[in-house]
Amino acid sequence: MTMAAAQRVGSSGRIYSNELDPQELAHLQEMAKTQTNIVVVKSSESSVNLPPGCCDSIYMRLVYHHFTKPDAIDASLLRSLKAGGRLAVIDEEPRPGSTIPEGVPGNRVGHGIPQPVLIEELRRAGFAVESVHNDWPSDEYHRLYCVVFRKASS
Repeated sequence: MTMAAAQRVGSSGRIYSNELDPQELAHLQEMAKTQTNIVVVKSSESSVNLPPGCCDSIYMRLVYHHFTKPDAIDASLLRSLKAGGRLAVIDEEPRPGSTIPEGVPGNRVGHGIPQPVLIEELRRAGFAVESVHNDWPSDEYHRLYCVVFRKASS
């Protein structure tokens, strides 16, 4: 998705792609060597480590439900967005009978995150819901949804 986004914004845009996993981080760094508009950033469990106000928009796909420190990450995401910026979170409802990933808060009730929990956490951080898309392309194993949030204008 990083490469597709980099091509979409063109040479005048910039894509920050962050990762916690060392192998995935190395893969992104190799990819960034071929695209001058990709900036690779190592994230942590509590911060996306992006510069304050650097982003017009941020998206994540099937990532949020793995956060072990969602309040800290949510605050970090909010700081990284410009006033009026958007955050799109594509995630999945917990799969019946699945277990919560290690270290993740128990309010997830399985592998995934209930949409109301996602919305409540991000509202608490200072985001406003702009739109909810429950018809996101899914399959027999994943019930995906997308919620778009907006950072209030300063």
